[in-house]
Amino acid sequence: MKIAVNTRLLVPDKMDGIARFSYETLQLITRAHPEIQFTFIFDRQVEQNTFKFPENVSFVTVSPPARHPVLWFVWFEINLKRYINQNNFDLFLSPEGWVPPKLNCKSLAVIHDLNFEHHPEHIIWSHRRYLQHFFPKFAKRATRIATVSEYSKHDISSTYNVPSREIDVVYNGANEVFNPASIEKQLEFKERYTSKNDFFIFIGTIHPRKNLEHLLLAFEDFKTRTTNKTKLLIAGNKKWWPSKLEKTFQSMNFKVDVNFMGRLSDEELSMALSSALALTYLPYFEGFGIPILEAFQTETAVITSNATSMPEVAADAAILCNPRNVSEIANAMELIANQPEKRASLIEKGKLRKQDFSWKISANLLWNSIEKTLKN
Repeated sequence: MKIAVNTRLLVPDKMDGIARFSYETLQLITRAHPEIQFTFIFDRQVEQNTFKFPENVSFVTVSPPARHPVLWFVWFEINLKRYINQNNFDLFLSPEGWVPPKLNCKSLAVIHDLNFEHHPEHIIWSHRRYLQHFFPKFAKRATRIATVSEYSKHDISSTYNVPSREIDVVYNGANEVFNPASIEKQLEFKERYTSKNDFFIFIGTIHPRKNLEHLLLAFEDFKTRTTNKTKLLIAGNKKWWPSKLEKTFQSMNFKVDVNFMGRLSDEELSMALSSALALTYLPYFEGFGIPILEAFQTETAVITSNATSMPEVAADAAILCNPRNVSEIANAMELIANQPEKRASLIEKGKLRKQDFSWKISANLLWNSIEKTLKN
């Protein structure tokens, strides 16, 4: 059997979200099925030894590098379709959900979320037009769809009128490098980054839907209520830093207590999370929310949104807040900072909740979806 996989988003040292899902599940699936030949399709030259996949995986390049809507169209609608149809594959797997037209094999699209449908204001015009035009087509072209939460399953079904029986839920996992650090290591981290003070941490690309503006305002509110020296660490790339967010930050009285750390490695993130009072992760919209699992694995308390998929992922192991309610978020931060027993209770619940998720579970669910697609 031959399976083609869209691995366009596998870029070393830049594997967030979809790329992480692709890498972790494919590592396990390709090893579990040595009888299957997997062809990973990139839009740029990638050496076989860049990623450590087994011998039943081969890399191919289909040009051109698809980095904006015009080249997306050329790559997916023309060149990728031609390559797949010329090479007699049994299945095309697309972990980013994009599916070429008129394939002569079955296809499984992993559509993680529809944020561009619900918050188009956060996406530049050209990208928004492309996504809103083509994603309904991708959903119809796919033989079957997988997604990462029950929330997203319902959203895809209702938004694109796809029968729910044709959509499988494949939850995300978290990298095994995320583990609790020793007290000594935590103290070393705080000495290095926060002058030995406690801190909250945000993890994620700085993007409007990640809601950093309301988090900053809530931290400001929290600081006005207390005399402690708690800090806020922001771990993520400043990919989007609009003037409104800059104005919010510059207006803070306690901006000196906010530390922008940039992008961190998984090992660094694990240490940061493990040392934090809590993860403060409050997006407006999320298909899943991997940082919640990473916090559970490092035995860190979680404050997260009561919106979209996050209550589904966190269950009772987090404080859930309205992501637009600054006072509510500040109250949660104050509760964590001032009531150690509440924080300890959340950590214990997180230890139980994390057992429901792993990349092994994700890979098994994705493989089940692949088998359903082949039998369709």
